[in-house]
Formats: sequence, C-alpha cells, structure tokens
Amino acid sequence: MTRIPESELILNNDGSVYHLHVKPENIAGTIIVVGDPGRVPEISKYFDHIEFKVQNREMLTHTGTLNHKRLSVISTGMGTDNLDIVMNELDAAVNIDLETREPKTTHTTLNIIRLGTSGALQADIRPGEAVVSTYGIGLDGLLYFYLNNEKVTEAALAAAFVQHTGWNENLPGIYAVESSKQLLDKLGDGFHHGITLTAPGFYGPQGRELRLKTAFPELNSLIETFDYQGHRIANFEMETSALYGLGRLLGHETLTICNIVANRVAKTYAADYKKDMENLIKLVLDRLSK
Repeated sequence: MTRIPESELILNNDGSVYHLHVKPENIAGTIIVVGDPGRVPEISKYFDHIEFKVQNREMLTHTGTLNHKRLSVISTGMGTDNLDIVMNELDAAVNIDLETREPKTTHTTLNIIRLGTSGALQADIRPGEAVVSTYGIGLDGLLYFYLNNEKVTEAALAAAFVQHTGWNENLPGIYAVESSKQLLDKLGDGFHHGITLTAPGFYGPQGRELRLKTAFPELNSLIETFDYQGHRIANFEMETSALYGLGRLLGHETLTICNIVANRVAKTYAADYKKDMENLIKLVLDRLSK
C-alpha cells in the first residue's frame, strides 16, 4: 500500500479529516447533503436521536437515527469547489485508514443524497415542485482535473449538448454523469425527472444579468430546446455535476432532488419555498428511513 503524505491528506489534531472534522464513526452510511448550514437542523429535527454534531466554516454535520436508521446531514456550502472538498473527505473518512494513511483493502460505499433548491428551465415545471436529476451536466470543468474521468462520464450526452448549444471553446469543458439507478428507484417516484445543469456561478453562468452582460445570452433558450434520447434539461443549480462525477469515480451512490424556487422561463417565483422544502425533506426522510 502507498502511504498518503501529510500534505495531501490533512488531519486535525484529533485525527479527523481537515475540513469536515469527522472520523469514520461520526458519519452514517446514508448521508443527506445540503448547501445551507441552516438547513441541517431543519432536517435533523425529525431524527429520533442526534448522536453527533460538529461544524467548521460552512460545513455542519449532524448524525443520528430515524426509525432505527442511522443518517447524517452535512452542509457543503455552494458550488462544485466545495463539493470537491466534501466528497473527497467523506471518502477519505471511510476508505482510508486515517492512522496508517493507507487506502483500506475493503471499499465502503456511501449513499449520498443532495436536497437543494434550483431554477426550472422548462415552462411546465412550476415553483414548489421538485426535480430529481437523472443526469448532471457540468459547465464547471471540475471532473477534468481527475484521471479516468472518461470511465464515468456520458460522452455522447456531453457531445450532444456541445453541438446543440454551439459551446464556446473558451468556456470550461462539458461533462455529463448519470445518477445512481439504485437511489433513483428508491427516492425518485412522484417528482419531475430531467437533466440538471451545474453552473460555476449564480449570475452570468446561469444567464442572469445585473450590471454585467453575459457573453452567451442565447444559452438559456438553447437549453430549453435540448433533447437527448427523450431526456430534457429540467433545471439549473451549482453542485450536482461534482456530486455525481466524484461519486462515480470514488464508488459511491449519489442522487440530487431539488425543490424548484423559480421558473426561469415563465419568470415566476415560489410564494413559500421554505414550506415546499420542508415537505420535500419529510418525504425523503420517510423514504430513507423505511
């Protein structure tokens, strides 16, 4: 086995992984990830018991049980750069011996479900409804920093998107990754299904203009008409491509379900998205704890 140097796998004085501040015993095999630290207690309040809490920066972790099912909730903050930290450190916690700094001989697979908010890119997906991401298309380029990314990506889907949009070569390389079929079967019933676009920003990369004009003003209208083997693009958000891509490379099951806060086509906004999110949380927890 190859020992991983201290500079690459950074641990805290208590032996926990650097950013998350967790050890393997602190996290459950099923993990809900959310962007907002404030959403963590909004989920864990439904647990029968909370056994562990820790926070570092925007990354807050609660682990407990619901109906005898052990669950963790972790906030990631926004963006694929934060997901890069969270996914690598979660994997390190369970698949690297933190004392010897060597990869374990037995692999542990985590089930990681993202519950988030997003904007719909189809007129018929209304604010207050939810979308489960059958695929994630990354506009961020993150996965190209990892070797063997081609083994987990959907090259034909990415190529179709590039061709349909006339993707500018000065923008990051496009990649696409499929969701976990296992988690989709368990959790995906009753939601809109579609491709999720992951953007490397909230404003320009998602076609929003304030004082700055976008370099690709026609992008959202092209997105609306994209179709790949019956799969259309349903929504925009900022984390799914990294969750799916790194999850596949590291051998974990991943799925994103997003509450729709706004419809970018109809220019409508949810009247009470917090109540809609609460309903989504309760439904997903019910399905996970059975």
